Amino acid sequence: MKQLAIVTDLDRCTGCQACSIACKMENGVSLGAFWTRVHEVGPTGRFPELQMYFLPVACQHCERPACVKVCPTGASYKRSDGIVLIDSEKCIGCQACQKACPYGVRIFDSAARKVGKCTLCAHLVDQGDLPACVKTCTTRARLFGDLNDPASEVAKKVREAEGHVYTLLAAEGTRPSARYILRRQKWWGRG
Repeated sequence: MKQLAIVTDLDRCTGCQACSIACKMENGVSLGAFWTRVHEVGPTGRFPELQMYFLPVACQHCERPACVKVCPTGASYKRSDGIVLIDSEKCIGCQACQKACPYGVRIFDSAARKVGKCTLCAHLVDQGDLPACVKTCTTRARLFGDLNDPASEVAKKVREAEGHVYTLLAAEGTRPSARYILRRQKWWGRG
């Protein structure tokens, strides 16, 4: 089974926010809302050994999405390629999915009275293109592909970084597909 995902190499991310801006532009995300946020982490450590990281966070396109389970209308659903989407025609704006998401990445659009989130630019992916955030990443920190295809760039990157690959909030049981690579381990409490 296919599992499309973004793999982000945090050692390469400079926190430039290009992914956030590209997402807003491509998807018409409303003013003040973001489907992709870049968090600044740190600094950590002791002077002069300080470290800082940037952590881009968007929908994790989970294998077991909590948002899909709680949606009363079936507006939140998962495609066969692993992309989790919202059918705006079915969305009643109850925000149950927003409350269920442990990553805080669903946004309520008060003007439209609907919930929105990262779609992995499914409209572009369906045409054989890359998500806007991946295309725009100037440092190539973000890669996109099928995690379950051993020949894909993302699967190879994850294998090469074995022992340095992380998911967010693994204890939640949602099995997020987004992967993060970080070789500078002090932030993760291993160094």
